[in-house]
Amino acid sequence: MAGYGRSSAAASGSRTNGFAVAGLVCGIVGIFILNIILGPLAIVFGVLGLRQAAVKGNVGLAKSAVVLGILDIIIFGVLFAVAASSGGFTWYVGG
Repeated sequence: MAGYGRSSAAASGSRTNGFAVAGLVCGIVGIFILNIILGPLAIVFGVLGLRQAAVKGNVGLAKSAVVLGILDIIIFGVLFAVAASSGGFTWYVGG
């Protein structure tokens, strides 16, 4: 009964690259909301995930996180440029 309740993944240690997964989640969510905050976070987590990839694997997840982080920043820049060219937010003071 020594192996009862333990899976083979738990017995050999977790091989999940947490930074890569966190970066991927930040990158995907950043496409839709808070892209100026989540984009750089996705890049940072992706780079940290690339450093851990030699030990834990998941190089593809880490690279995807970096690419999505860059895409988030580009989307923010495009949205910012569109808002600036259309006048952005202006105060209307009656009269």
